[in-house]
Amino acid sequence: MQRTLADSVVVLDFETTGLSPEYGDRAIEIGAVLLEEGVIVDRFQKLMNPGFRISRFIEDYTGITNKMLKGQPGCEVVMAEFSEFIAGRNIVAHNASFDRRFLDFELKRAKRAYEGSCCCSLLVSRRIYQDSPNHKLKTLVSHAAIPQTGTFHRALADAEMTAHLWLSMIERIRHLYGISVIYFDQLCELSSVDKLYTHRFLTALKEGL
Repeated sequence: MQRTLADSVVVLDFETTGLSPEYGDRAIEIGAVLLEEGVIVDRFQKLMNPGFRISRFIEDYTGITNKMLKGQPGCEVVMAEFSEFIAGRNIVAHNASFDRRFLDFELKRAKRAYEGSCCCSLLVSRRIYQDSPNHKLKTLVSHAAIPQTGTFHRALADAEMTAHLWLSMIERIRHLYGISVIYFDQLCELSSVDKLYTHRFLTALKEGL
């Protein structure tokens, strides 16, 4: 895949029945936004029926009820459609290891594949917003003065707020380091740099322009 701009990605979020597909958990909602040069140009949101009743805890946590899921398409149908939305795109998610597990699992069940790269906005935020009390999405939205676009723990709202967080971090790097063009792979690399060396990494990035 050719090198792409950091602000041209798909930002996604899953709501699920639990923590891991390895233990039988399934996706119940996916939300995503398509960013093109820092502007949201498209959205994707679908509920999906996992094939069994979800727990009261998940109903309370997400606001998604068994009644809402009744009659919704199965995960395989929704994920086959979503595979077209992300085709040829890199993706961003907050705590991406969680979302990537479900993305890979549900795409495989739908007999679809994903070829792009994935970057974790939570890991990047630990380097860019080191003074934040913690790096949960809700905390960062408040810390970075990002508008709340919906209810937390609903997939599309979380995806939109993650997208705005992602853009705020890109803009912060541009402002502090004078780097006008930032690539996706550079933020992926930053996400794995020891946070103590964030300044050194970004300074070197600027000097390498």
